Amino acid sequence: MTDLPFLTKIRHAAIAALAVLLGAFVFYTSFNGPFESLVQRSLFVMTIATLAVLMHPLFAGSRWRPLGMAIDAGMVAMVTVSGTYIIGNYETIMNDLPWATPRDSVMAFGTLLCVLELARRTSNWVFPLIVLAAVAYAYFGYLIPGQFGHRGFDMGYLTEIIFLSDRGLWGMLVNVASTTLAAFVLFGAILLHTGAGETFFDLSARLGGSRPGGAAKIATFASGFFGAINGSTVANVATTGNFTIPLMKRLNYPPAYAGAVEAIASTGGQLAPPIMGTAAFVMAELVGVNYWAIALAGVVPALLFYLGIYSTVHVIARRQSFRPVGADDLPDWRGAMSFTRLAPIAAGLGGLAFGVINGNSVELTACYGMIAMLVAVLVARIAGGEDPRAVLGIILRALEAGGKGVVIVGILLVGAQVFVAMINLTGFGVAVTSAVLAIGQGQIWLIAGLMAIVCLIAGMGLPTSAAYVMVAAVFAPALIQQGIDPLVVHMFVLYYAALSVITPPVCLGVFVASTIAQAPWMKVAVETLRLGATAYALPMLFLAYPGMLGGGGAEGIARAVISGTVFALGVAHLLGGARLPWGSLSRILWAVPVVLALMPPWWATLGGAVLVAGLILLSRQATDAHDRETLQPA
Repeated sequence: MTDLPFLTKIRHAAIAALAVLLGAFVFYTSFNGPFESLVQRSLFVMTIATLAVLMHPLFAGSRWRPLGMAIDAGMVAMVTVSGTYIIGNYETIMNDLPWATPRDSVMAFGTLLCVLELARRTSNWVFPLIVLAAVAYAYFGYLIPGQFGHRGFDMGYLTEIIFLSDRGLWGMLVNVASTTLAAFVLFGAILLHTGAGETFFDLSARLGGSRPGGAAKIATFASGFFGAINGSTVANVATTGNFTIPLMKRLNYPPAYAGAVEAIASTGGQLAPPIMGTAAFVMAELVGVNYWAIALAGVVPALLFYLGIYSTVHVIARRQSFRPVGADDLPDWRGAMSFTRLAPIAAGLGGLAFGVINGNSVELTACYGMIAMLVAVLVARIAGGEDPRAVLGIILRALEAGGKGVVIVGILLVGAQVFVAMINLTGFGVAVTSAVLAIGQGQIWLIAGLMAIVCLIAGMGLPTSAAYVMVAAVFAPALIQQGIDPLVVHMFVLYYAALSVITPPVCLGVFVASTIAQAPWMKVAVETLRLGATAYALPMLFLAYPGMLGGGGAEGIARAVISGTVFALGVAHLLGGARLPWGSLSRILWAVPVVLALMPPWWATLGGAVLVAGLILLSRQATDAHDRETLQPA
């Protein structure tokens, strides 16, 4: 059976009200500073858990719905009682480190099961099972022989770690979710609700639509803009793909290719500052550096990621004669660049810049951006003769969207924090590091290859943030012990965790894109791998050229940028099938600058740059000549 109409209305109203309250809570604590740590985190967990129950009810639409309602009510009660208990006793917990009682154990594992059930509803079974396995490993470790065994921990001690400390359910990842991450999710929601979404689409259309393969280039730009804000490949594909994929198909692009362009371009959004799939905030906590250092380090890799996609799309468009989007279908420049449209975006970026220059916290900096955007919208509406009271509606809708937007990633990070706590408690990460180092025998590239495979497999079916945290907690120390900068290692893990969403066989981004494109998912996946070849190689380039992430001084950065650009352009023209006058020899010629980009000497880097520039010029001439011959009447 389904919910009665009035119950459905009540549930939807409760979702909206609670989401607005959560958004307001995020704004308030970002502006005024968070509450005491355990209070802030327990309030956050109680709210997102209740919202998750309301947004994802158990047995919705089935005859088991009455049972589902009872279970849902019990889950809300359990999380609320546990959170309230922590708030009421946080001073005792932090100062006296109390022994766990049976009541504490019930609340600890009851709350953990509620969180994992909500993670199952919002993602799938994989993540909850991994966390449960980690907890079971902590309890039964004494039964495991060899280096992976340990003395085991009883229920009381596990309760103290999971519940009566700031290492488990209320740990550092939950702190990140309730402060910096939530603040930027709210910033993105306000940005989109002040009209940035339409502006991004129009700018993308103007930037790429009038060129060969215009529809694919629109998808590349639009997905990059949107992905940098929402930080989710699947959501990005579903949002922008419903516009860009039909546009490409209407212009006779193969359906599988259209889906692949959207899938790979949307994936890049997870790796583009400022949000970077929400993992940037978690990475800052794990690496122990300022968030802005993470965002800055992500700029060059993101640009190279999209250079690779754009170049491959362009080469394929020239080879396949994919025509531009018609002028009548492109928006007017004046509309896209009008004061009303650009003012909120410029004000938001200005607010962020002010906070950074002023040395404010990340959350307060995000607040400055939000306030600046809302003031700009208000001024623009007054200047345009519109009712300024409409801004109140924008604020409420943005608060609601921001509150909803933090629910899924918040739930996952609560579970991920318990996983990290168990890994640290049992020494599993140390054991894995020893095993990996023994297998790799000190060979950095072999260890990196093993880690890349683990990242791609572990991330299948998991959201990027959860996959990144789990793999980084277990495997990152293996590379760090080889002398690699922790920031480089963590960015390496993040990239492969993000790419797992488009890597067969479990590739959620590809599944969504193939559904919209009405094409076999495997064909879409193969095309995505071709378009994303540079993306899969980039993390390895981080190890060879730390300058890509800002290390090594000016010379190191310059070398990394030149080598990365040569590599991206060479791979794009090689796999895109760029024409050259020498037939089958062409592919070998395109491979030469790619190889030179990977060689240590400076002469190889500069030689690769000169060679790829010359080959691109020759390819353009060969393609133009081919097009003229094709267009000549018989």
